[in-house]
Amino acid sequence: MKRKLYCTLSLLFCVSLAFAQQPKKADRLFRDLAYVEAAQAYEAYIQQTNSPSQEVLGNLADSYYFINRDTSAVKYYDKLYEQQREGMSEHHFSRYIHALKGAGEYDKAADLMKEHLSNKGDEKEIARYAEQKARLDSLAQVPSLYTIYNLESNTPRSEFGATFYGDKVVFSSTRKPSYTLYVWNQQPFLDLYAGERNATDGELLNVDIFLTDIQSRYHDATITFSPDLKYIYYTTNIVKNKNRLIKDNSGTNNFHIIKGTIEEGEITKTESLPFNSVDYSVGHPCMSHDGKWMFFVSDMPGGFGDTDVYVVEMDEEGNVTSEPQNLGGEINTAGKEMFPYYREGKLYFSSDGHYGLGRLDVFVSEQTAEDKPEFGKAKNLGAPVNSNKDDFSFVMDSTQTYGYFSSNRLEGKGDDDIYYFTKEKEPCDQLVSGKVTNKNTQLALEGASVKAYDEFGDLVAETTTEVDGTYQLKVPCENTYTFKAHKPNYTTEERKVVTGEVDGDELTGVDFELTNFDDLIVKEKEQEKIDVNPIYFEFDSAKITPQAAEELNKVIYVMNQFPDVKIKIESHADCRGSADYNRKLTDLRAKSTQKYILEQGQIDPSRIESAIGYGEDRPKVICEVCSQCTDEDHAENRRSDFIIIEK
Repeated sequence: MKRKLYCTLSLLFCVSLAFAQQPKKADRLFRDLAYVEAAQAYEAYIQQTNSPSQEVLGNLADSYYFINRDTSAVKYYDKLYEQQREGMSEHHFSRYIHALKGAGEYDKAADLMKEHLSNKGDEKEIARYAEQKARLDSLAQVPSLYTIYNLESNTPRSEFGATFYGDKVVFSSTRKPSYTLYVWNQQPFLDLYAGERNATDGELLNVDIFLTDIQSRYHDATITFSPDLKYIYYTTNIVKNKNRLIKDNSGTNNFHIIKGTIEEGEITKTESLPFNSVDYSVGHPCMSHDGKWMFFVSDMPGGFGDTDVYVVEMDEEGNVTSEPQNLGGEINTAGKEMFPYYREGKLYFSSDGHYGLGRLDVFVSEQTAEDKPEFGKAKNLGAPVNSNKDDFSFVMDSTQTYGYFSSNRLEGKGDDDIYYFTKEKEPCDQLVSGKVTNKNTQLALEGASVKAYDEFGDLVAETTTEVDGTYQLKVPCENTYTFKAHKPNYTTEERKVVTGEVDGDELTGVDFELTNFDDLIVKEKEQEKIDVNPIYFEFDSAKITPQAAEELNKVIYVMNQFPDVKIKIESHADCRGSADYNRKLTDLRAKSTQKYILEQGQIDPSRIESAIGYGEDRPKVICEVCSQCTDEDHAENRRSDFIIIEK
């Protein structure tokens, strides 16, 4: 689809110009938008004069620009710029820059653009240019998430504007043979077609006319549907009696959006939307997937530039319930914004006013309010979706993994082609931060390691704590991780961390309290023992009680935390009862204790050197006569020791 369709259907509406008298035929063709013939006529005129006027140069350059012959357009924009410099109109300068990029002269385009912005002195525009250029430059340094495929169903004619319709895809095309040609690009008028979507490769099969009863003699294109597929909204010429174009006071035939009601596969009713007007164009409708909003494009008065993106509210019957609202300066520019598509809180649209690779590029803007159609800064999708030609009509499925867009890039099959794309998941990282302290003293631990492991136990990220005990780690979104904190001679603690789905978010307060090894042991003379409370058994029993289990779990904890620790277990009794009985009972208790530790802690048996009961042979408190021992003395003697022999 050459430039006429962007000037009308695609709503790149032409600027009214004053025409010189001298090359009358060329001027008339230019006014009639017959740019192919106008370029030929202007070229013939220039051969007859050595000093063409600035108006002729501008019209000839524009003629080539509108039919996508950038190298020829640059030739005459160069001449016009030499004569006008800072006096060159914004429209001509914008086309000049895009033509340079289309011709591959990127450095020259960049130098001219910087000089132009500096001369204007608009700091806001300079800042936006710098920011958008930096983003595009950064995208070029990393592999793209998008892989694109040119559809076999494209023809040498124009195909564009694919949109989902159940398991089918509806699009616009000039492929239908016709004796009536559009003067702009010498192609037939646009019709709507539908094809069955191959889920494997996105190819369109069994392509045929879509809803024959809405086809007119002129352009019918860019369509959207209500969520229940009961209503359709499409762009068409404003006509009278279905075959006569209605023009405004300047002689321009504008476009409007028609609502149609579908019943049993046929259109039973059509009506014009309330914001349509003979005096300006509206088109490119896009219904939000909940049916609450409709986005569209218009050159209605009061906008930011040539064409802007607007939105209206809709009711359940598909009727407009509000006045059009301009989406504002984050989206709209002094240039052209078109082909809006809203999906999952993101607005995709094409623009030649934001910084891009050339001509129309596809941009995306995040919704900034949950229940309002308000959006943030526009971000260029970069190559391969965008090129130095026109890239537009971007649509994506609900899973955000595949979709379609249109482009007239040189490697295509004809005029505009529909491209299928697949998209990998966007990289998303989140920060996790916290603090590591000594559990007993609550003092910060500097130099403690903090590591994040994924569900397979693979290390994802690691760091060490600062002087104040704090740390920060970056890990991918939407995953569950095990964070482990450790420092030599301290315990290792771990926590489960679940990251969200928003890139750049930070999870704070993932703190750890580590215990020093020395705080888990007691020293008696030359021995180190694991610090536990006295372990109690039932009378005449070696069965592990709940109280005993609680204390033995402390032993298991130390041995698990410090894998190099080896112990020996000693069980003792008081002097009451016979020595032989006490020796046998404590030995049973020592071995019962050993068994519990090995079973519950899954500890290697080699780490327990021995488990021996000594009865009353090794008392802590020695009484000359057993009856002289107090209850406290007996409690001291009735003990289990977990003696560290290696660490």
